[in-house]
Amino acid sequence: MFFLSNLRIIGLVIGLFGLYLTFRIYRGPKWKKLNVILYALFSFSLIAVSLSPDILNSVTGILAMKAEYRGRLLTLLIFSNVFLWFVLLNLRTKMVYARHQFDLLIRSLGQEAEKSILARETTHKDILVIIPAYNEAENLNLLLPRIPSQIKGKNIGILVVDDGSCDHTFEVVKKVGCLYIRNKIHRGQGAASRLGYDVLVDHHIQIGITMDADNQHLPEDIEKLVTPIIEGQYDLVIGSRILGKGEKTSFLRKFGINFLSRMTNLLTGLSLTDCSSGFKAFNMNKMKELQLEEDQFQSAEVIIEAAKKRLRIGEIPITVTKRIYGETKKGGNWNYGLNFVKTIIKIWWR
Repeated sequence: MFFLSNLRIIGLVIGLFGLYLTFRIYRGPKWKKLNVILYALFSFSLIAVSLSPDILNSVTGILAMKAEYRGRLLTLLIFSNVFLWFVLLNLRTKMVYARHQFDLLIRSLGQEAEKSILARETTHKDILVIIPAYNEAENLNLLLPRIPSQIKGKNIGILVVDDGSCDHTFEVVKKVGCLYIRNKIHRGQGAASRLGYDVLVDHHIQIGITMDADNQHLPEDIEKLVTPIIEGQYDLVIGSRILGKGEKTSFLRKFGINFLSRMTNLLTGLSLTDCSSGFKAFNMNKMKELQLEEDQFQSAEVIIEAAKKRLRIGEIPITVTKRIYGETKKGGNWNYGLNFVKTIIKIWWR
């Protein structure tokens, strides 16, 4: 009996250690969904058997289809559930494919009307600033003229991606003289950013920057954000309001930023402070390798995908000021936080 108890303790320790190793080894660039499922299932089974060896007797009885286990009913339930799972997986595969095709169609239509202008105006640009915008005409009117035209001898272009706005965004961008493309419908910051990335790839622009259209990011921070990319130090640089300065905000929002960043770091092995920042610079040759699909919460998706692809990721202190016009499009703190957490988990599991 004593030997059996020690054996169960050893089994429990091995099972727990197996779970830890599964998470530790496969959480980042080595992530493989099948490997995680198999190793985690083995570890959980070992823990369950160690805690309650009688489970094996129960499983044996069920598989033997004895009368006391209502064998016929159980058989029917097993087969029906297996069938339903296959149907569910098949439908999901079709939906994912249809969504991908829809995304490609909308992005293609977004560039079509301005294709000749894009080709002409990006010819001598080394860096392109992508600004996804949804009903931000007043803020863009203040932001766009302040963005520098050159940094460290490299020419900078500005591309505003209008995400189905119904205000005067187009007129403002045209007045300032910036490049402009448009999603036909409102889809979200992530979808608008992907359209901008397409322009960088199609016109062979090596360095990209994304910043918000709400005029909270300072154009003066662009140079220090992009310098590590120019010098080859990083492939992706995140602008951090935590390392720099941010507008005064509620305790709940500060807690949320810290929690989401810690969660992202836990899943990727990184040490970032502001995973929700939309102000970033990147090497497009590396960026185009990422699998980006999310229409919202693109900042988390970019970081997690970059970690999986072993991109060199760094942070630079930035200043975030208070919004002058309009209201945030992110929604309430709780709703935003819960959806952000869901997105982080989904992208990591993908």
